[in-house]
Amino acid sequence: MGSSSSTIDRDDAAGGLPDAPPQPVAAGARQTQKEATRGRVIDAARELFDTQGYQATTIREIARHAGVSVGSVFTTFAAKGEILSQVMQDRLDGLYAELDRVMPHLRGPTVERLRTMFAIHFAFEVQHTRLFLAYIGTAYDWNLPANAKPMGTNTRLQEIIYECLAKGVAQGDVEPSIERQEIVDLLMAAYFWIYRLAAWNAADAAAMTAVMDRQIGLIAGGFAPR
Repeated sequence: MGSSSSTIDRDDAAGGLPDAPPQPVAAGARQTQKEATRGRVIDAARELFDTQGYQATTIREIARHAGVSVGSVFTTFAAKGEILSQVMQDRLDGLYAELDRVMPHLRGPTVERLRTMFAIHFAFEVQHTRLFLAYIGTAYDWNLPANAKPMGTNTRLQEIIYECLAKGVAQGDVEPSIERQEIVDLLMAAYFWIYRLAAWNAADAAAMTAVMDRQIGLIAGGFAPR
């Protein structure tokens, strides 16, 4: 009797009809929803990392800003570091596409082509300095999930430098016997370290480019033909 009354009450609340069984969601619709959630999370994280900093931003804040649940964030990304990696990957894809277009057309000695390439980097990254400083910091975070790609693991920058040096060997202003990867490492180390000026002194792109220009000149003295 009690069971029958309970059933009638539920049916009345539903307009006199039993609840319809849940309809299966098509795989394509689920994928579309997942991609939309991923996009909202990335957009929200990019804004928060850039305005209040990576360390100060929590997953809960990202979820709230994106308009999704915390659980939805964790079904898409394993950790905050992975979100930052994806945010940066999306940004850097555009930068490297531009460099792929520009670099083959640059003329002049290797040292000047390297200076131009790094000047483009500084001009691009100072638009979102806090975001890039956070990305540099992840290079030394041993707690990142396996799917994260911290600064240094994206090999495109190294490849661009290496290609520039290879062109220098062909045109005769880079010593062919020198290990090119060591030059790449020196240039990348100089580039990353210069961002301390942005963190400590709010240096702009022009100030950092001027320092990098001088350091490239010093490094070039080591790879000049003997």
